[in-house]
Amino acid sequence: MSTILDVRALEVNYGAVRAVKGVDLQVTEGHVVALLGANGAGKSSTIKSLVGVVRPRAGRIQFMGKEIQGLAIHTISRLGIGWVPEGRQIFSHLTVEANLSIGAFAVGDEALIRERMAQMMELFPILRQRREQLGGSLSGGEQQMLAIARALMAAPKLLLMDEPSLGLSPLIVQHLFALVKGIRERGVSVLMAEQNARQSLKVADDVYLLEVGEVRGRGTAKEMEAREDVRRAYLGG
Repeated sequence: MSTILDVRALEVNYGAVRAVKGVDLQVTEGHVVALLGANGAGKSSTIKSLVGVVRPRAGRIQFMGKEIQGLAIHTISRLGIGWVPEGRQIFSHLTVEANLSIGAFAVGDEALIRERMAQMMELFPILRQRREQLGGSLSGGEQQMLAIARALMAAPKLLLMDEPSLGLSPLIVQHLFALVKGIRERGVSVLMAEQNARQSLKVADDVYLLEVGEVRGRGTAKEMEAREDVRRAYLGG
């Protein structure tokens, strides 16, 4: 399989603070890649730079053979990168259906939008039941599903997920990671920044361990799970 995302020597600064310090990472087509690390490790800064929310200080970001560092967020979205932001950031005053429609802002084909809407209702049955409700009336887990479905409405080739399990109950977290598997089976590659190492290692193909803005380990999920430092720091022994 080919590499869909290739990141080299990525640096991200916030003023004088260097949040990301020369990160290299790759996403293989059809894989789920987990970017693990504690709070402040630089995971979210990395994701935001890939999607165009934050401009990198240095480095190269290549998506499907095209360099995208510094491009506007809407341009990156049109190239085929979807984004599920930390905290979900749905439109709470709009209905579920309206939120999904916004996810397809660049499609321009009403029949195709309706088709994708139907696909999302099939993938997320709870959204079918809630389609006329305001986004703000949904539970945290339902809002996260809406945020994922909204990103998938653009039919991305790569989905970036920033702390998708944050603030959710254990049962909903299990369901969420099962959905990640389903997304991969639909042919969408996934890069997710997560603190929940235990669940991430169950669904990921490849794992990067990020500490204070640097990659301190990489390998397959099985390789990383077998590492004593990972087990001690993230899996409780």
